[in-house]
Amino acid sequence: MTTTMAPSRQRSGAADRIRSAVVGLDWLLLLGVSAISLYSIFVVGRATENDAAGPRFYLDRQIIFVVVGAVLMVLATRLNLERLARWSWGLWGSLLGGLAVVFLVGTAIKGSNRWIDIGPFNLQPSEMGKVAIAIVLAGIAVDRLEDVGTARFTLFLTAVAAVPAVVVFLQPDLGTSLVYGAVLAAILFLVGVPWSHFAVAGSIMAIMVLAVLWVLPNAGVKVLQDYQVERLTAFIGAERDTSDAGYQLDQSKTAIGSGGAVGKGADGATQSSGNFIPEHHTDFIFAVSGEMFGFVGGALLILLYALVLWRGLRTMARASSQVDMLVAGAIVAMIGFQVFVNIGMTVGIMPITGIPLPLMSYGGSHTLTTLIAIGLLLGIHQRRSAIPG
Repeated sequence: MTTTMAPSRQRSGAADRIRSAVVGLDWLLLLGVSAISLYSIFVVGRATENDAAGPRFYLDRQIIFVVVGAVLMVLATRLNLERLARWSWGLWGSLLGGLAVVFLVGTAIKGSNRWIDIGPFNLQPSEMGKVAIAIVLAGIAVDRLEDVGTARFTLFLTAVAAVPAVVVFLQPDLGTSLVYGAVLAAILFLVGVPWSHFAVAGSIMAIMVLAVLWVLPNAGVKVLQDYQVERLTAFIGAERDTSDAGYQLDQSKTAIGSGGAVGKGADGATQSSGNFIPEHHTDFIFAVSGEMFGFVGGALLILLYALVLWRGLRTMARASSQVDMLVAGAIVAMIGFQVFVNIGMTVGIMPITGIPLPLMSYGGSHTLTTLIAIGLLLGIHQRRSAIPG
């Protein structure tokens, strides 16, 4: 009798595990993420089929990144963020350790030392740090809620985020360090930091930008690399005709403009297939999409991002714990900030900072990071759905 019932119990247990994994999932969020990821595979494949690396080099890798990311996304849904947040300082130390390793054994690519070689792929710890810093700040903020409203609280959280952000900036990676700042701003806003603190921070940031771009260079102190200065000033027309950044921006706008209302199709996208758009599979993937599918394609892609952000905000508003709420808000800010800056820089309303377009741009680390973040959102939604009422 026992032998006969054992397989039945095993089947029942497996069915229960599958049921618990899918019950309460945010299917609209999954739909948006899946649509963008599949669209990315198509656009990356068509945009790089004439590249020197080979017609399927980037396509095959992007497929692998998405598949592995999907597995990590499923695993991330099972993470208990409240328990993980108790180890905030250990997670913070691990993040700093990972960033420090880059300086010791990292690989320099195009002047930036951000990657660690892992066989045929490269791992970028600063990308993984986007999710890590969200959990760290959420955990520390919840532990110190009694200090909210004081300058001590704001300065302390700012210092916690600033240390890894400065390390990332020195790699140099300005774009990712700015994302850390967006995550910090979201956490501070959600815990109820006074607006006066944001006003002071904004004033300090404006002074720092002026000092870094003009005051210090005129005094003989160079903080940014020359190419970084070109990227930050090209969108306002400075040295537009002579800089590489100005060329990138002009080619991007030409591609988007030539796409018209419905685009030229994948076969007719000459700016993309002819490699006139620099970084056409990474930073400027939106320009490639615009040339291929025009205003309609770009609008639909933006609507998909709006769907993802809406579901993220809804998950944040309905979170079952303070840690879940803060992490969800930080993830929404992380994704939204990157989408806004990336699309903005391709159309010339934002400076070029090298921030990838989430789920669209080619790349392993940021694809895995974004899908892990989506997994955390799905897990937060599931935990709230499991609460009666």
